[in-house]
Amino acid sequence: MSLSEDAREALRHVSTATLCTALFKRGLRHQFIQDVRPLNPNLPNMVGEAFTLRYIPAREDLNPLSVFQDRGHPQRKAVETCPPGAVMVIDSRKDARAASAGGILVSRLMMRGVAGVVTDGGFRDSPEIAALSIPAYHQRPSSPTNLTLHQAVDINVPIGCGDAPVWPGDIVVGDREGVVVIPAALADEVAREATEMTAFEDFVTEKVLEGRSILGLYPPTDPQTGVDFAAWRAAKRR
Repeated sequence: MSLSEDAREALRHVSTATLCTALFKRGLRHQFIQDVRPLNPNLPNMVGEAFTLRYIPAREDLNPLSVFQDRGHPQRKAVETCPPGAVMVIDSRKDARAASAGGILVSRLMMRGVAGVVTDGGFRDSPEIAALSIPAYHQRPSSPTNLTLHQAVDINVPIGCGDAPVWPGDIVVGDREGVVVIPAALADEVAREATEMTAFEDFVTEKVLEGRSILGLYPPTDPQTGVDFAAWRAAKRR
């Protein structure tokens, strides 16, 4: 199921916190990728379909530097086949002691039109990646090559990334706080609900900063809150 353009645009303007709440209402508790951070928090929201790469612990006799000479090597193949507009999500076993990728590979993803890249491990060349225009999320910087600890074995299969389950085609959204994974079948309805939630939370924030109590306002148990919110939306054209 492909993401509609309306939903894609909506997801560019909502927070991962709001999306997590919308998912929690649907019984989904583990969709936030734990312990990853944006290298450049000033970029716009990252939105795209998941394209996955899976690492396992490296076995030294099968993972020498010479494996990169193989054009079919899973990491190299993933970089060259991840679709434009997708987000590459890497299962590095939450191990940032060796890099999941570096500046050259992330630059190649950017030039191919990929929407972003996420690992629950680390990136090498992180200062250079932070200067690129592609959103990139990792646990922490890591200089050693991935070959020292990680062995790339699968592309576009279900993975775990930072304890979040990720299926190929799921919708991945990143903001300045982190990354959330939305099951593809729920993406359109979650995007609509999160847009409504964002409007209400913006209204609430404005009122709280004006000095209003949260009681009856958040949650909106006071009937006057609904009246005030409707007037606010009309005035703000939200």
